[in-house]
Amino acid sequence: MLIRRKSRAGRAPTRPFSACDLVALHRVSDVHAASDSPRVVFTVRATDLEANKGRNDLWLVNVDGTGLRRLTSHAAGSQHPRWSPDGRWIYFLSGRADSSQVWRIAADGGEAVQVTKLPLDVGVFAVSPTGKHLVVSLEVFPGVTPEETKQRLDEVAKQKRTGKVYDRLFIRHWDTWKDGRRAHLFVVPADSENMPSEPPAQAGGSHPTLARGARTGGILADLMRGLDADCPSKPFGGAEEFTFTPDGRAVVFAARNVGRKEAWSTHFDLFLAPLAGKKKPRVIVDGRGATVTQPTFSPDGKTLAYLAMTRPGFESDRYRIVLKRWPNGRPQVLTEDWDRSPRKIVWSQDSQTIYTHADHLGHHPLFTVDVQTGRVRTLVGAGKVAEIAVAGERVVYGLCHLRSPVELRTIAADGGRARAITRINASRLASVRLGDSEQFTFTGWNDEPVYAWIVKPVDFSPRKKYPVAFLVHGGPQGSFGSDFHYRWNPQVYAGAGYAAVMIDFHGSTGYGQAFTDAISGHWGDRPLEDLQKGLAAALERYPWLDGRRVAALGASYGGYMINWIHGVWPGRFRCLVCHDGNLDERMAYFDTEELWFPEWEYGGPPWELPEAYARHNPIDHVHKWKTPTLVIHGGRDFRVADTQGLATFTALQRRGVPSKLLYFPDENHWVLKPANSIQWHETVLGWLERWCKK
Repeated sequence: MLIRRKSRAGRAPTRPFSACDLVALHRVSDVHAASDSPRVVFTVRATDLEANKGRNDLWLVNVDGTGLRRLTSHAAGSQHPRWSPDGRWIYFLSGRADSSQVWRIAADGGEAVQVTKLPLDVGVFAVSPTGKHLVVSLEVFPGVTPEETKQRLDEVAKQKRTGKVYDRLFIRHWDTWKDGRRAHLFVVPADSENMPSEPPAQAGGSHPTLARGARTGGILADLMRGLDADCPSKPFGGAEEFTFTPDGRAVVFAARNVGRKEAWSTHFDLFLAPLAGKKKPRVIVDGRGATVTQPTFSPDGKTLAYLAMTRPGFESDRYRIVLKRWPNGRPQVLTEDWDRSPRKIVWSQDSQTIYTHADHLGHHPLFTVDVQTGRVRTLVGAGKVAEIAVAGERVVYGLCHLRSPVELRTIAADGGRARAITRINASRLASVRLGDSEQFTFTGWNDEPVYAWIVKPVDFSPRKKYPVAFLVHGGPQGSFGSDFHYRWNPQVYAGAGYAAVMIDFHGSTGYGQAFTDAISGHWGDRPLEDLQKGLAAALERYPWLDGRRVAALGASYGGYMINWIHGVWPGRFRCLVCHDGNLDERMAYFDTEELWFPEWEYGGPPWELPEAYARHNPIDHVHKWKTPTLVIHGGRDFRVADTQGLATFTALQRRGVPSKLLYFPDENHWVLKPANSIQWHETVLGWLERWCKK
């Protein structure tokens, strides 16, 4: 029964937080500050339940929190805002002309103007320091112009035959079947008045032809001509992977140009491509088999900073911040002695400090790094910092935690008291009740400290006993930290009357690279020991937890762990929920797409090391399964193929174990559509209700 109560005298009644509340929250992201201006532009995503999708709009706010207003409201949405160098214009992406193109709008408001009219959708883009050019990403067939690519796609769409022929990997990636196209970077004019709607016979004047055969719709050059690579990288790369040089005459970008080795290589280099387009891009930073990314120039133009890993094939290696004196200096590692993995590079205006964020002891703080000494200082410690922008003497950042989605705050560059400048979700949160959270530690594998979180049920009373939702994070190199997650949010369980317990077992990020490395080759023993000891520690520390009514739930690696627990820790849980989890590690190698991942985790392919894949393989323990299990899988999940989930359900049914399958034919490794998210939560909570509320 839904209990409503007044939060305070005279206020409207509130309700426990639910999945519908989670879906309805607005999501703040993509924050950018104007140069020489107090204004900040950002994106707000609102969910349209009737349309079953989200829509992004651009918002503005001053650094002091005044002047908050929505800048765009078109039904097609607006996203990826970028300032012009003079701060007068905001460029952005929108589909309001039936394809994703670059538009711009005056920062003071008015009507948006279309800038690009290209035959293909624009992925992401950047504005040059001079304001004269844009670099846009387009998916093209290698050696073919965007217009010719569009013609070829139209011809394929008309064909009756549907067979696809491949002679190399990838054949599919994340949730998309490959069709031979690559994401390439192209130069176009930034002024819509100089953007012809038809391809010119010759391109000249202030925008000379920079690549033979690439004069389409104002395109001046394919900057990745001759490379067999994508930029941005797929599936999650963005505009952080490329940048203009300080003089605006060239672009530096990260790309994996490894040919047929792509599916098992993490080798990214940094390339330099002049806008003149007469020469092929050349490598300026060799990743030496590992990943280098996020090239970012200092405001004074003297230094290129980037993130670099050192171990080839390991996607969860520690990033270091590396500095390279521009243009011909030797790379110098700035953060070798800092045992954390920074995820962002944002320069201070005086080029003396780098701002970054990284996982750290169950949080994701905002740090400063001194460019001269490499000294790291915590600027904002608690919660998860998701965005960083420098606005004059203050730093603007997005912050979420276990009781709030992302909102924008500012803090002085040298520290001090933070100030909230947005409250986008204040009214929505005022209508719900949330559970309080607490972090605790215990001694785990190898007698090392392990961190964990607990979120108490809504309307908590220490005199009651509460069932437990024991959540296992994915990755496995990830973290269930102080984060407001939109797929695995413990507040949904708290609102349904459960205590959520989350263990950052060995393999988790934010506790030093050795802690993260500890899981490789040990998927089923070291993390399991942490989970067992962590649950025992929670039950002892919090006597109001009902140890007889515990459900274990996990996705991705967490789903694997649920299948592993089922066989090697049988009978401990009232029920289990396995989302996108592997059943057979041997076959999972051949099912998946990014082969570097299992090859690192197990030391090589299964035909070379069969014993490694057999050591902690859930399929070998199916004969011990007896716990009621809900299996969930997405049909477009190519990371953990849906055959793994179907096989899990088949095993449960054949064993006679109470079980249910929830299958989403249109979802990938994540459940993203609003209606599906609500169905996911309703099904999961219904399963827990059946087995844990007795």
